[in-house]
Amino acid sequence: MADVTITATRNGPYMVKGKVKLIDPRGNEVDSESDEIYLCRCGHSESKPFCDGTHQKIGFKASDPAPEVG
Repeated sequence: MADVTITATRNGPYMVKGKVKLIDPRGNEVDSESDEIYLCRCGHSESKPFCDGTHQKIGFKASDPAPEVG
């Protein structure tokens, strides 16, 4: 599998670069023809799991920096 990077954009979505397989809650593969997708991080997108820009309308502010994992 090719390298994949996930970047949390500033106060915006997760930018995923690289070929990934995205599976919905029912186990179905979500078609994506692009090697770059943006996933909602604010929770308000009408096209989840993809970003539709709603974060800009609602003034989403992400933790900066991201909290420690573990």
